[in-house]
Amino acid sequence: MGYGPDVVTAHGFRSTVSTFLNESGKWHPDAIERALAHGDSNAIRGIYNRGNYWEERVQMAQWWSDYLDELKAGSEVLRFQAR
Repeated sequence: MGYGPDVVTAHGFRSTVSTFLNESGKWHPDAIERALAHGDSNAIRGIYNRGNYWEERVQMAQWWSDYLDELKAGSEVLRFQAR
């Protein structure tokens, strides 16, 4: 994407996505966490239990993708207010 590690990190992207998904109010917090998680704390359960919130996670990924497409097409960028 052209950004160096001094500008953006993978965890920075994860934080941004998490913030937008949570603040949208559209998605269950557990579905968001499951979609963004590195993995299940129980390795065996994580291997076999891929379906938690699957339908919601698919819809959420599409919603996020649509949002990014809108930004790319020139949609208004929403600014966060400094706290």
